[in-house]
Amino acid sequence: MINFFKKKNTDLPDFWVNYENLFVTKQDQKLEDITFVVLDTETTGFSYEEDRMLCIGALKLIKNNINVSTSFEIFIHQDHYNQQTAEIHGILKEGKATRLEELETLKLFIAYLGNGVIVAHHAGFDVTFINTALERHGLPKLKNKILDTSTLYKKTLIRSNLLHKKEHYSLDELAEKFNISVKDRHTALGDAYITAIAFLKILSKLKEKNISTLKQLLRIY
Repeated sequence: MINFFKKKNTDLPDFWVNYENLFVTKQDQKLEDITFVVLDTETTGFSYEEDRMLCIGALKLIKNNINVSTSFEIFIHQDHYNQQTAEIHGILKEGKATRLEELETLKLFIAYLGNGVIVAHHAGFDVTFINTALERHGLPKLKNKILDTSTLYKKTLIRSNLLHKKEHYSLDELAEKFNISVKDRHTALGDAYITAIAFLKILSKLKEKNISTLKQLLRIY
């Protein structure tokens, strides 16, 4: 007899099974009731296969408030190192910051992330780096819904033949547009904080267009 029920993978570790179970219940739709996890990564370069994450920084955004007190920032021990990118993010190979192994970092991050909606600037880059790291340790990809502030920002711009919309907007451009300090730019947690403020500004503008639920937000996205 053919078993039409999908067999669960019993080889997955408990922390991952607990994470997946969070998605069994349907998530709230009103934006003010959703936990957004705004994240950023610092990496040794731009190759998903050859380069590695050096740090993950994240903040939770609950009821339009940035919860700084529960911020997440972990530096990751990596053998791979790139002097050129270190000049940008300042993470030195022999730096003083305490570093955890990649798998331990992923466990802690998954616990922090839960079933929150991921928000990042050029989110595909950060999420792909995290998913590639998960794959290295025999784990599936993230299950969370994802929002990109670069894409959402374009939805706030008025439609006009006189206004040329760019394909991509940098985080610096959003910071300038919304008058956000870039004091901690190019640190994972600093960039996550800038992104979180920009995201709140974007949500405020989108609410003027009667967008008040996650479903509506994902639809325009």
